[in-house]
Amino acid sequence: MTTVPNPEAITTWYDAYVFDLDGTIYLGDELLPGARELIDTLRQHEIPVRFLSNNPTKSPHMYVEKLAGLGIDAPIETIANTVVTMTRWLQTHHPGATVFPIAEAPLVEALDAAGIRMSSDPTEIDIVIASYDRAFTYDKLQIAFDAIWFHRRAILVATNPDRYCPFPGGRGEPDCAAIIAAIEACTGVTCDTIVGKPNPITIHESLRGLDIPFERCVMVGDRLGTDIKMAVNTGMKSALVLTGDSDLADVETCDPGDRPTWIIERIDDLIPVNIRPT
Repeated sequence: MTTVPNPEAITTWYDAYVFDLDGTIYLGDELLPGARELIDTLRQHEIPVRFLSNNPTKSPHMYVEKLAGLGIDAPIETIANTVVTMTRWLQTHHPGATVFPIAEAPLVEALDAAGIRMSSDPTEIDIVIASYDRAFTYDKLQIAFDAIWFHRRAILVATNPDRYCPFPGGRGEPDCAAIIAAIEACTGVTCDTIVGKPNPITIHESLRGLDIPFERCVMVGDRLGTDIKMAVNTGMKSALVLTGDSDLADVETCDPGDRPTWIIERIDDLIPVNIRPT
């Protein structure tokens, strides 16, 4: 039973489902109601499942382990996040660039493994990467400032646009948008590219290897500004689950063109109504 009337009833399966993680599949260390049941049901119907996160503080392997601990089997190839997307975007669009990542270990390790050169010398930095970094310091900000403003050689890119990461109990902590804002404020530049949701770059990465048109895919998430906006931008169906960041008040105040296809209380409300257990 949905919380509000939806313009379309959920009466059929689609060809692939992409799930946000934080606030959608789990919150903190707790699996959200219906998540395991829905994933199991999709797999019983042999429907591809993909997981997509804007969080660059975990590697795909770390997500595999976390989901396994919650009882969900997730092969590594089904998981994409901004660690994966940023690394591949740099390889494709800026081969040979020297980067300065303001980031935590998973992204730094992925860049190193991909052979992407890193430096903290402002005279040789081509790209400053802003990311979710809980060890952000004034020294890091100074390096970014010197590379972008003083030497006028580096561009600013970022992993994700999220303002904060939600925690159980209504708490949270500053996310990548805070790092972007600090660098933009002192340098006067605007971030050149943000590879995470809602940028379509990230959904292409998530669906890599699946020959399925976007209109036959469903994006499931808890944030209007990232998960649902990306679906709207790419022509995907979308489901906003009310277990994380956005709520009904947010839906009512957003532009009608940015609203989700469905609004659901819990994730297994995506099971078509005609086959739900009674």
